[in-house]
Amino acid sequence: MRKSDKKRSSSQSGAFSRVPLKWLTAAVALAVVATTGPATADGPGPAPAPEPTHQAEPGYGAEQSDEPGVEPTPERAPTSEVSWLSFPGGVFAVDSLGHTVRYRACDGDTGRVADPDMRVAAGVASGEVTVEGRSYRYRVPLVGRSQGALAVTRRHHPPTELTGVVVTSPQPPTDPVAGAALFPLSGQLARVVADASLNPSGVTVRDLSGRYGDQQIAVNGALRPKAASVIKLWILVELLRRVDCGQVSLDDRVLVTPADVVGGTGQLQFETFPQVVTLHRLAQYLIKYSDNIAANVLITYLGGFAPVNALIDSMNQRSTILARRMLDSAAAQRGEENYTSPDDVVSLLGAVWDGEILSPASRDLMIGFMREQTLNTKIPAALPPGVPVAHKTGDLPDASHDVGYYLIPGSETAVAFLTAGPMETGDETVRRMARTVYDFLVTPTEGAYEE
Repeated sequence: MRKSDKKRSSSQSGAFSRVPLKWLTAAVALAVVATTGPATADGPGPAPAPEPTHQAEPGYGAEQSDEPGVEPTPERAPTSEVSWLSFPGGVFAVDSLGHTVRYRACDGDTGRVADPDMRVAAGVASGEVTVEGRSYRYRVPLVGRSQGALAVTRRHHPPTELTGVVVTSPQPPTDPVAGAALFPLSGQLARVVADASLNPSGVTVRDLSGRYGDQQIAVNGALRPKAASVIKLWILVELLRRVDCGQVSLDDRVLVTPADVVGGTGQLQFETFPQVVTLHRLAQYLIKYSDNIAANVLITYLGGFAPVNALIDSMNQRSTILARRMLDSAAAQRGEENYTSPDDVVSLLGAVWDGEILSPASRDLMIGFMREQTLNTKIPAALPPGVPVAHKTGDLPDASHDVGYYLIPGSETAVAFLTAGPMETGDETVRRMARTVYDFLVTPTEGAYEE
């Protein structure tokens, strides 16, 4: 089920005309805040990954005019340097700048493969690579929401033709005119970020309902703080991807020993070990209680860091890395740290929501676990009681995050609120950002009018 495929009716363009252009222009200007690498409060760590080459900018898909009284006009969605093709059972990633590709599906993983002969023309990357006797002939547009194609051929076998939707970060809006009505939120969030003097902060917001044309906006979307427990979302997605491939069952059981026991958040630490635990319970506790034991056991079960990082790489999420286990202070002292960014988080959340990386059943299970979240001092605490959310927190002495979905009917939205710096003030910054988004979503469009 691809809810992002819902398009906002053109009749909504009238709502945009209610917002004065000078207000929108100011909001966009405020939103394009300089991005940063790892915040200084994170302390020593690995060298930051290259900043994403395709930032989630508020103006994506709409051209701004400086002339009074002239509304922005939709333009063709720009191309990205990286994109990935989603097809049943797998993905095919393309880096048109580095001339590399990666096939990762139920039947195998090529790793990153160089294709020096890759052709890039008219916004499309095409070529063919052969890895271990298999040939991969591809035609992948560099514009999100386009259709791509991949032919996989083995010796003495006819080619397997795969087609699917192309994913970029951000995905272009389905309706740039409706999407422009989301731009004022950028200005409001930029003010919250600017006020957080102790906490370098970043936020990315993506409309999932079609109300705002599936538009994505960000303020410091490439901020790269420590990931804290937000990294557990990628661990869960990799597990559920294997369930979808039929490689494992959530009824399978794993032995948890006393050596696996760590403190911090979670419920398993209060149980008696050794004992055998189902994958389903480990997956549920991973999110519901942010269970550190469950996270570490699942990392081992999946084969270590490499498979989770392969998932991350296959979706071109270059600010995210899993480099240590939960509560591994020795690894942290060695500079081995987990990182992510608001843009990467929303890239993952959007792909899950749209059914581009998981089956509908696994998607619903993951969101269900996120709805059961028991650590509710940030997004839920900032909203009126009863507002439906599905979320995942992250906490360290120098990081405070909350990410997930606002499940308000007709205004479903993916959000990522990430901060570095002192956790206590970071918590408050997250709550302010969370409430700002909520108030914008529940306020009638006409309420955005401001002289």
